Amino acid sequence: MNPSRDIARLIEIMAALRTPGTGCPWDLEQTYATIAPYTLEEAYEVADAIQRGDMPDLKEELGDLLLQVVFHARMAQEEGSFDFGDVVEAITSKLIRRHPHVFGAARDLSPDQVKGLWSQIKAEEKRARAAARGAAGRPEEPVATGALSGVALPLPALTRALKLQEKASHVGFDWNDARQVLAKIREETEEVDEALEAGGAAAIRDEVGDLLFAVVNLARHAGVDPEAALRGTNEKFIRRFGHVEATLAGEGRRPEEAHLDEMEALWQDAKRKERDDVA
Repeated sequence: MNPSRDIARLIEIMAALRTPGTGCPWDLEQTYATIAPYTLEEAYEVADAIQRGDMPDLKEELGDLLLQVVFHARMAQEEGSFDFGDVVEAITSKLIRRHPHVFGAARDLSPDQVKGLWSQIKAEEKRARAAARGAAGRPEEPVATGALSGVALPLPALTRALKLQEKASHVGFDWNDARQVLAKIREETEEVDEALEAGGAAAIRDEVGDLLFAVVNLARHAGVDPEAALRGTNEKFIRRFGHVEATLAGEGRRPEEAHLDEMEALWQDAKRKERDDVA
C-alpha cells in the first residue's frame, strides 16, 4: 500500500490495522479510553511545534493528530455508531451554522457581534441536543446552567482557570486592571506563608492553588496566554540548567557534587549570557 494525499487512503490504512486476523495486534486491542491519552498528547505536540515555529515538525504532528480522529472514528464505525464521513459532515454543518455572517444573511458584523452570535448559536445547539437526547431516551448531558457553564473538565488546569475567569468576567465578576490582580497575588502569597507556618498539607495545597489561580488571572489581564508562558519558562529552565550541568561537567563534576551556591552562580551566569545574546 502506497502513501497518498487522499484522506481515503488513511481511512483504508486504519481499517487494515483494525481488521481481526490480519491487522496490528496493538491497534486491535485499543479502545476509546486507551487511545484518549494519546489524543491529548498529540494535541500538546502540535502546540509545541507551533511554539517552536518548526513547520516540518508541525506538519508531522498534525498528521499524528489527524490519525487520532481517524482511529476514534474507525472504532465508532465498527460498533455502528458513526464513521469518519459523519465526523466531517458534523463539523462542516457546525461551521456553516455558526458563521451566518459568512455563509448566511448576517453581514458586516463586528468581532464582538460575531462572538456574541457564536455564543447564542452554541446555546441553541445545546438546547437542541438536550431535546434530542430526551426524545431518544438517552441520559442528559451533565451541563451546568450558570455563568460558568461550558468549560470542559478535561482541559489543562491553567487553561480551565483562564476560561472560568473569562466567563466570570462576562457577568462583571472581575477586577479593572492587572495591578489590582497583582495586589491579590501578594495577598495569596501571604496566605501561603501562613499555611506553611501552620504545616497543614490540605491548607497548603488549597492556598497554593489559590495563588496559581490568581497568577492565571494576572496573565489574562496582561494579555498573556498562561499555558504558553509556562511552556516558555519550562524551556528556559531546561536551557539554563543545561548550562549548569555542562559547566560542571567541564570540571569533571555532576550537579549532585556541587553546592547550591555554586549552581546558583552558574544559573545567574546563564541568565547573563542570554541577556547578552539578545542584546
